[in-house]
Amino acid sequence: MSSRKPSPGNLKKPALLILKISVSGGLLYVVLARAGLNNVVGLLTDINPWAFVFAVFTYIAAQFVSSIRWKLLLKDDFSLKRLFPLYLLGSFFSIFMPGLVGGDAMKIYYLYKETGKGSQSLASVFMDRYIGFCTLMALGMLAFPFGLGYFRGSWIEWVLPLIVLGFVSASLAIFGLRLFNRIRFLSDLYNYFHFYRRRGKVIVKTVLLSVVVQVAIIYAIYVLALGLGEHIPFLAMLIFVPIITTVSAFPISLAGIGLREASSVLLFGTIGVGPDTATAISFAWFLSTAAGGLTGLYEYLRVKEHGVQGP
Repeated sequence: MSSRKPSPGNLKKPALLILKISVSGGLLYVVLARAGLNNVVGLLTDINPWAFVFAVFTYIAAQFVSSIRWKLLLKDDFSLKRLFPLYLLGSFFSIFMPGLVGGDAMKIYYLYKETGKGSQSLASVFMDRYIGFCTLMALGMLAFPFGLGYFRGSWIEWVLPLIVLGFVSASLAIFGLRLFNRIRFLSDLYNYFHFYRRRGKVIVKTVLLSVVVQVAIIYAIYVLALGLGEHIPFLAMLIFVPIITTVSAFPISLAGIGLREASSVLLFGTIGVGPDTATAISFAWFLSTAAGGLTGLYEYLRVKEHGVQGP
């Protein structure tokens, strides 16, 4: 019998999963050691239940508005009845199976199964994310001059501008100079991007919808903080949430766990919020999105029942 050696590709996924678990576990250990596990649990058990319910339903509503944005970015006509469940399915995978298949990958896969158009599926999901992130950064920078007094003179003063500068520079390099035009799927993405750049009304509509989504989510986190008995200025939230979201998006942890809590403790700590409360806010944020994301489980079971297998 001949034994086959595992290929580097087969070893890469388990190694990446182990790395993510290690990063999330290590950061959580450090954060909880500083905040006190009992303190955090006590705060979460005492949270105003209506604040949590509000955050869950706000998250689901934001997913619905996001599916409207996605519909505008698709060249083919899709009903919201189909896109909204796919958005929830993607949310479920992003939260509950982050080490296996990402939520965006699932949306791309199932859209491709229905259309047979891989380029459109990939490009539309990417543009949906890209416009949402652009809007989040823009909101943060608009609030920055007005909220600067909360942390003037601290290291926080430079974080958001540097993130935005890096994001703008990368966008100009990738889309303006088309540095990766020879890579086929990126070439298709360039064509898709430039096609919609000429459709100003569509872009304006998607940006306005993104404003609704991002403000709603930030306000939900603000309400969660109030539900935990902490009043954090909304202007500070508008600045901190884009930074926390960016840090959590780095693909080195499980669904941003650990990164989100550590960055929350550092940022909220600059305006006097204790590490236990900051950690509780972060956990409440995650738990509300997890509760909302569970609605995507129904769609996943439905498509499995009809014989459509995921990647």
